[in-house]
Amino acid sequence: MMQRKPLTVAMMALFATPFAVTYASPAMAQSTVAVPTQGATQSKTPTTTEAPAQSTAQGAAPAATLPQTEVSGTSIRDEYQRDISTVGGKVPTAIRDIPQSVTVIDKAVMQAQGATSFADALRNSPAITLGGAEGGQIGNNINLRGFAARTDIYLDGFRDRGQYYRDTFDLEAIEVLEGPSSMLFGRGSTGGVINQVSKQANLKPLNEVSGTIGTHDQYRASFDLNHPLSDTAAFRINGFAQDIHTTRDVMNNRDWGVAPTLKLGIGTPTQITLSALVQHNRDMADYGTVGYNGSPLPVSKQQFYGLTTDRTVQDVMSLSAKIEHKVDDSLKVTNQTQYSRYVIDAIETSPHAVGIANGNGGFTSLSVRPTAGVPSYSLDQLWVQLQSHDRKITDSSLFNQTDVVKTFSTGPIKHTLIAGAELGQDTYENQAYSRTGAGQSTGFLGWIPASSTAYYANLPNVTTTTGNLAQGTAQTVAFYANDTVELNRHWKVVGGLRWDRFKAQLSNTVSSPGYATQTVNYTSVRTGVIYQPSDAQSYYFSYGTSFNPSLETLTVTNNTQALPPATNESFEVGSKWNLFDDNLAINTALFQVTQDNARTQTGTSGEYTNAGKVRIRGAQVSATGRITPNWQVMGGYMFLNSEVVQANDGTQGNVLANTPRHSLTLWSTYTLGHWEVGGGMKYMSMRYAANTNLIRVGGYTRWDATIAYHQPKYDIRLNLLNVFNKTYFDALVPSDGGRAAPGIGRTALLTGTYRF
Repeated sequence: MMQRKPLTVAMMALFATPFAVTYASPAMAQSTVAVPTQGATQSKTPTTTEAPAQSTAQGAAPAATLPQTEVSGTSIRDEYQRDISTVGGKVPTAIRDIPQSVTVIDKAVMQAQGATSFADALRNSPAITLGGAEGGQIGNNINLRGFAARTDIYLDGFRDRGQYYRDTFDLEAIEVLEGPSSMLFGRGSTGGVINQVSKQANLKPLNEVSGTIGTHDQYRASFDLNHPLSDTAAFRINGFAQDIHTTRDVMNNRDWGVAPTLKLGIGTPTQITLSALVQHNRDMADYGTVGYNGSPLPVSKQQFYGLTTDRTVQDVMSLSAKIEHKVDDSLKVTNQTQYSRYVIDAIETSPHAVGIANGNGGFTSLSVRPTAGVPSYSLDQLWVQLQSHDRKITDSSLFNQTDVVKTFSTGPIKHTLIAGAELGQDTYENQAYSRTGAGQSTGFLGWIPASSTAYYANLPNVTTTTGNLAQGTAQTVAFYANDTVELNRHWKVVGGLRWDRFKAQLSNTVSSPGYATQTVNYTSVRTGVIYQPSDAQSYYFSYGTSFNPSLETLTVTNNTQALPPATNESFEVGSKWNLFDDNLAINTALFQVTQDNARTQTGTSGEYTNAGKVRIRGAQVSATGRITPNWQVMGGYMFLNSEVVQANDGTQGNVLANTPRHSLTLWSTYTLGHWEVGGGMKYMSMRYAANTNLIRVGGYTRWDATIAYHQPKYDIRLNLLNVFNKTYFDALVPSDGGRAAPGIGRTALLTGTYRF
């Protein structure tokens, strides 16, 4: 507790500052004229000065503007709905002109839900399921439409490939584009991509501080300061610090971050943006619990399997420079460079197997699958074997991207042409370490009682040895072009091509292969047809492809380096409607994603072929916006029918890991004068922890609620998470037969925000 005291006291002081200032200056607070509340806008478009010009360059219809509504002297609050996204066209594009499913999670939704982590914010998309810590992969592990998307996370259009736990403190929105999208983003993107949109400096002054106190010893503080420097320049800086404990025993996060942005030339033909993200995390990885008898080990949601000395230290630095030059009303050139570096120092312990004492001082492991003739044991009779996952990882990337946007006409037909090039290099280094207990195999520490809550700092007689050093580099060269053709006011055709050259090399000091190299040349395609009978309706059909090289993550299992890339294709048909004077957006889609050349293990251990095939068929519907001036909603339903169509490893015919058949999300708030009340739920049906389908994780429904009081100068919000204290399993991990991490129990968060 003494170790947390300085940070805790500092955050509590910051939390108290808004209220101290408010009560110290009551006359000033009372005389203040009602102004728009935090981030309030009268339009659903992003609040940047250049957005209208960019939208026009895309040929996109401007987003509908909501009439200003006064509610007891307070202006209308932030909108959940956004009409423009950058993720579907590499530049701001009207969502109705993107022939794929797009979900935009606005900061208004995140603030209303108290969602400060990237993972919590993504719960608003029914296409997303969460993975836990996984072998050499830590940080945010995401499945999108049933496919792993850990390397398909982007920050302002650049791949954010680092293995760290992301925060929302500097995010304006999170954009989820569903379906293979290599034409836009290059390798990966089997299920789609997730783009983080950072907050940008602008000409509207803003000074805001927030503080949160929560049950189970949670403290968080953040600030958002935007200062115009002149009529054409502005500086903005966001920051946060937190000391978070949850209902999971032992788990804690102590993190901080800062993100400055300088924007020059606002409103002029040439605009320059310089930005940075610096973040430090000291967290504990949650490997959950192992499987037993076909299900996760039936323990309390507070139970933690690991050591109290575990920690994952992550240092993130990302620097970006962007130049945008508008040659004329029809031509715009953008060049952007980003350098990112991620350093991770992890000492982590996970449950590996379940067993019983054999009476000779040792233990006998039990199968994770139900086995006929084998008795069931009570939790008090079971023991859990612990395994170490220690490593130091350094990831870095340097990328440059140039985009040219040209609008022109050929007779009555209008074109919006985007052409560009991307050059970049990724580097990766992973030094592994193993902690081994006496009499245990390398990397295994020993056995502890499965039901014990007497947590250990260390196990006795454990030695540490240096393991494999993996090093890898990859170079990317890509050229692409996409044309949106407006045949007439009702019909549009989208078509694009991208050529990628991905060349990777890696080496291992202990593991096999000792050295591997791979060069992949691939041409991705994208095409779509859009029919828009009115401004409120849009119907589309699209086809897209993507590819996944076996050295994509710069790590490899032996005998996969020579395999051709897995290839993916998607067919999608859908509709997008705007109801209630464009205040409510309804989206529907039917789709099929097929992965060919999927890597599958042969009968010989350690050898793989590209004979696998995986297919997902699905449907979804979503709604975002206002039903009435005071009533906002965001929700969606996803149906996924997944199947391993072909495999050599015994999984043929099985359901894909962490892919529920049904997912439903809903969040709704209602404004009553200065008060706001609301809540929502997340439903997920049964899932399997791995493609082997041995560990079955039951479905669940979790309910959350909020109540807030708004004033022009300040907001006070109470969030209640997991209202009914539901026990459920959240993040799933395929390894060790399938592991599952329990979700949090009932948690209350009180947040105060002050604007000055």
